[in-house]
Amino acid sequence: MKNFEPPRYTYADYKNWKEDWELINGYPFQLLPSASFKHSRVQAKFIAQSDNSLNNNNENCNCAVFPELDWKINEETVVRPDIMIICGNSQDDYLTFPPVLIIEILSPSSLKLDRVIKFDLYQENGVQFYLMVDPLKEKVEVFELIDNQYKQVFKNTFQIEKNCQVEFDFNKVWK
Repeated sequence: MKNFEPPRYTYADYKNWKEDWELINGYPFQLLPSASFKHSRVQAKFIAQSDNSLNNNNENCNCAVFPELDWKINEETVVRPDIMIICGNSQDDYLTFPPVLIIEILSPSSLKLDRVIKFDLYQENGVQFYLMVDPLKEKVEVFELIDNQYKQVFKNTFQIEKNCQVEFDFNKVWK
């Protein structure tokens, strides 16, 4: 019996799929139909805090928050993080360069994908800050890219660009 190799796909395949998917190294990962109430509520609070914090920067800040936008890393890898903070402008309907900060809200079904696969993917592609949010444990893990490796840090204020800073109040996310 020959070893079975599952088919690999590209962005051309991905953009024609009807359901919600992510594509990592050519392999598809289906997204669940809908997030839980708590997941959605926590996501909304992080988006609001991000947006408010970015609006408090000076007018030279060229960063914005985006929920669930496709990031096309290459032809075989497209992910859709829960929240991204992007500095600069994209010319496409999807992001083609690394965001500065990504927030993934963990769920039992996405745990391995977010903690292992995406952790490595985001680290390899130069995402400066990666926040993993566990709404069930009401916990936020913060990782910063230092010397091309994620190190866990304990902070809630992020210098994302020379003229941009984002600050979170993690305690208010759970209320």
